[in-house]
This record gives sequence, C-alpha cells and structure tokens, in this order.
Amino acid sequence: MHEETAQSAIDTFISAFNASDDSYVTALLSQSLTSDVIFWGPLGRSEGIESVERFVLDIRHHPAGSGTMVRCSGVDMPDEWARYRWVFTTPDEGPRLAGTDVVHLRRNLIDQIVVFAGEIKPSS
Repeated sequence: MHEETAQSAIDTFISAFNASDDSYVTALLSQSLTSDVIFWGPLGRSEGIESVERFVLDIRHHPAGSGTMVRCSGVDMPDEWARYRWVFTTPDEGPRLAGTDVVHLRRNLIDQIVVFAGEIKPSS
C-alpha cells in the first residue's frame, strides 16, 4: 500500500468532519471506508459506516459550535497501518482536541480506525 493511497483515504475521511452540510457526511465516509469498518473510538469498539457517521456527527455538533478538523502531520505508513495526527478546533478560540489516528487499509479504503485523542484545551 502506498502512502499516497492512504493519504487520499484519510483526507477524504477528514473531509466528512468539515462537510458543508450533514447530508454529505455519509457519501464522504463511503468514499473512504469499507462498509464493515471497525472503529475503535473513545467509547469503545463499534462496526460499520453508521457507527463512524454517528461519531463524526457528534463532533460536528459540538456544543461550542461546529469546528474544523485538519490533518496536521504527514501520513506515516511503516507497514500495513498508517498513522497521522489531527486537530479539531471550535470557533472563537473554543475547545481544541488533538490526537492521533491509526488506520488499516483494504482495497484502498480504511477498514479499521483507532482513535487516540488527547486533552481538550483552548487553542493557542
């Protein structure tokens, strides 16, 4: 698997957090995830695009307002797994959440996501 392929899938996944409307989230996730994706998130393990969609929509509807998710590192792909750092910032200097995701790809799509979130803190 090439890093460019992983980066493309990851960037499409991240774009779901920043979609102009909630109705685009599912389509973006379908372009980046397998239908049987396994998601290891802050609340444990879940399966399927629907579970990832719920997570993305929860982030999009943050109480401090809709924010922006960005990949803030290159995509490192030492073997079959790729990892990258991300940051989510809400408007008006609101909460900032940063972390690292590790993803596994199958047929150029993400089939496993492991989210390692850091502390929420004000943006600087």
